[in-house]
Amino acid sequence: MTDRRYPVGAEFVDGRASFRVFAGACARVDLCIEGQPERRMTREDAGYFSLDVEGLKPGARYRYRTDGRGPFADPASRFQPEGPHLASALVDARPFAWTDRGWRGCRMDGQIIYEMHVGTFTPEGTWAAAIGKLDHLKRTGVTLIEMMPVACFPGTFGWGYDGVLLFAPSEIYGEPDDLRRFVDAAHAAGIGVILDVVYNHLGPDGNYLGHFSTAYFTDRYKNDWGEALNFETDGPAPMRELVLANARYWIEEFHFDGLRLDATQSIFDMSHEHLLSELVRSCRAAAAPRDIVIVGENEPQDAQLMRLPEAGGHGLDALWNDDFHHSAVVAATGRRPAYYEDHFGSPQEFISAAKHGFLFQGQIYFHQAGRRGRPALDMKPENFILFTENHDQVANSATGRRLHAMTSPGRARALAALLLLTPGTPMLFQGQEFGSSAPFFYFADHEGDLADMVAKGRETFLEQFDTLATEEMRARIPRPDARETFEASKLDWSDVERNSHVLALHRDLIALRRSDATLHGAGRLGVDGGVLDRECFYLRYFAADGSDLLLFVNLGPDLIRRSIADPLVAPPMRCGWRLLWSSEAAAYGGGGTAAIERDAGWFIPGQSAVLLRAAPSAQ
Repeated sequence: MTDRRYPVGAEFVDGRASFRVFAGACARVDLCIEGQPERRMTREDAGYFSLDVEGLKPGARYRYRTDGRGPFADPASRFQPEGPHLASALVDARPFAWTDRGWRGCRMDGQIIYEMHVGTFTPEGTWAAAIGKLDHLKRTGVTLIEMMPVACFPGTFGWGYDGVLLFAPSEIYGEPDDLRRFVDAAHAAGIGVILDVVYNHLGPDGNYLGHFSTAYFTDRYKNDWGEALNFETDGPAPMRELVLANARYWIEEFHFDGLRLDATQSIFDMSHEHLLSELVRSCRAAAAPRDIVIVGENEPQDAQLMRLPEAGGHGLDALWNDDFHHSAVVAATGRRPAYYEDHFGSPQEFISAAKHGFLFQGQIYFHQAGRRGRPALDMKPENFILFTENHDQVANSATGRRLHAMTSPGRARALAALLLLTPGTPMLFQGQEFGSSAPFFYFADHEGDLADMVAKGRETFLEQFDTLATEEMRARIPRPDARETFEASKLDWSDVERNSHVLALHRDLIALRRSDATLHGAGRLGVDGGVLDRECFYLRYFAADGSDLLLFVNLGPDLIRRSIADPLVAPPMRCGWRLLWSSEAAAYGGGGTAAIERDAGWFIPGQSAVLLRAAPSAQ
């Protein structure tokens, strides 16, 4: 084998194109370069086949034929100009002129995350077009983009979670260098970019790995999305090698600032070192001296993933916090269907989330008839990613409506303040910052029987919500394979001006969070709170210099209290409370804010959030 950078795929080495693939189930593999005779590849030990070819240029098309079958795309193809069913293209990443040499990477603390689906982020749905929106994100205060999966998948639109060629950026968004330009431009704007990757399954269409080897998959584990991937090292481990190389590839060749790992609960591995631990370690080594962040989605909310390997964990930087989302949606809508049934949207839930992150850390969870979560009381706030919208949750309805469309304007403003001022790492879903009028649906450009199966599967999944199980609502669930479903999900950027008051709210809150040391430095022991009423509570942020903050959130009607028998609302010595920020400011579409603390007691306006700061008192 030549001195390659990655163990599989095609790359240029010393002026030659070096091809290498694992095909342990095959006696023979032939390299099929378009316009040239087929070449028999050399069989190495342990099931690999390789060949070096002189005279090829970037863009040359090729495929592999396995024991006379095919030809098939390279399982580690770097680009598929015509999708996963046709030829792979040679790519040379070396000539790209990066300008981010001074970029130092990202750490978790202080981030404002923005989840983006490239295909619906702009009308064009390309990386090139998305570059034009980076200034908007910068002025909003976004510091880290979380890009939904871009690995090659079939069709002309989709979420990306059915990718089949993990190394090939989807051709529908542009060429590989377009993605590099986007990341480079984001860094120039002071914004990091992490990539959502799917290492728990592959899509059903365009997945030809089985023609190379059955060792890529395993039937030892049940997977909700198809065959489980085989990462275990008790035999040939081509999938483990493929994924580890892929994770490193995104960091090295595209300068991503980390990864978001999809559905980690379905990454099964009983090897001596779990895949996730090795992946995190190798990615950090690949990025050095840059810092990167690796976050995960984990439905069971297993905090152990965030602990270091020496403490029995895998070293992830953060996990998505579904608990916060569920409480926020129940508080906004008053509805508790399906997986919302264990959340009440109560003040105590928000206080507990601010202090402890996950709400379920090992106690009984009725919806799943068992215990959920593991202890996380020692975790830092930045380890928990908070959100009130994401791609899954917005789409889990018949209408794909955003949260602001399901509640009152006042509650929407108050919940935005809670999200952006609560300790933790806040995440916005694209368009949330300007009150997007566009829905976000589930869409996947499949054909024939597979399209029908996916549509039926989506309908069955949504039947867990009582109202969506009715004939009336089932008829309104849009077909995932319909082009109109995808087009309807694209952001309408005229909303930016139409909803300028919503954008102003988010920008001001983010600026306040980032500029105020008491807010962005509030550790687990630096915040406490209390309940005032069924829908009203407060959080107290303690500052080292005594300039404490008091956040009141009232999702119910006006609350008038002659007194509050709780020392947490008492100002520091020789100080009083002064209004610092209010969701009812006229600039945000509110009705104005009267005095909160009065001689006659307290007045907490309904459906609002107000932030007070301790300041020296004249008395």
